[in-house]
Amino acid sequence: MKRQIKIWLECFRLRTLPVSLSGVVIAIGLAKWHHHFQLTPALLCLVFALLAQIVSNTANEYFDYLQGTDKPGRVGPRRGVTEGDIKPTTLRNVTFGLLALACAVGCCLIPYGGWWLLPVGIVIALAALAYSTGPYPLSYHALGELTVFIFFGIVPVNLTYYVQSLRWDPLVLLMSITTGLLAVNVLLINNYRDVDDDRESGKTTSVVKFGRTPAAFAYLLNGYTGMAILSAFWFMIAAFKVLPVWTLIIPVIYLVLHTVTWYRLKHRDGAALNPLLGETARNMLIFTLLLTIVLIIYS
Repeated sequence: MKRQIKIWLECFRLRTLPVSLSGVVIAIGLAKWHHHFQLTPALLCLVFALLAQIVSNTANEYFDYLQGTDKPGRVGPRRGVTEGDIKPTTLRNVTFGLLALACAVGCCLIPYGGWWLLPVGIVIALAALAYSTGPYPLSYHALGELTVFIFFGIVPVNLTYYVQSLRWDPLVLLMSITTGLLAVNVLLINNYRDVDDDRESGKTTSVVKFGRTPAAFAYLLNGYTGMAILSAFWFMIAAFKVLPVWTLIIPVIYLVLHTVTWYRLKHRDGAALNPLLGETARNMLIFTLLLTIVLIIYS
């Protein structure tokens, strides 16, 4: 039983879940800071985001298996269905069962945000599958990073804020861009590690297309650009003396962690890159929690 639980937890890729959590948590902090926080829609967004990412992860594993992209003994974390630990039909059924559950949770947000959320939810559900399958799988055509930027940055931050406040805010948009850039780095690490396997299987990720050196530079640049945007956000609101200057230590803390991870990225290869996936997600989570705590304290 313990082994089966471990296999499924690996399939859900728990180390990457801070990517979906961060956008919602930051939006909750912004809503609290603007005095718009509502517990029920915030929690619904949190559950929906987690389910949507798990669906994306399991669908990616299932469809990569069908297309022969994943092979036994791969460099990355163990894939249960590829190694024979999970039956393909079981993984398929779990994926679509979780997708149905995510859709049900999403429908519960309609009373808070309006019926226009229904087509938005459909697009999110289709994107979770289109990442790995369909007539034009996004992750197979160097569009994975753009997809992550939109659906783990722009969409969750702005929508989570909207269903609580019923309004859009340019400052929230700024923070969604920062969140999206940090989320992209988690995928970049994954594709950086798998570049040889992906090239051999015909999967054209951005790293396969442009190479490891530009990918490593993009990884570094994403973090620094995200913090530059955060600093602009800080100085915009500092004019109203809402937040003290010392809170600028948050981007400094993140950049130290980020630079250390980037340095390790440049000096590792193969399976040695696996811990950096969780490390990148950890850096994002630390940034998210520090920022949200400050926003709540000074709301």
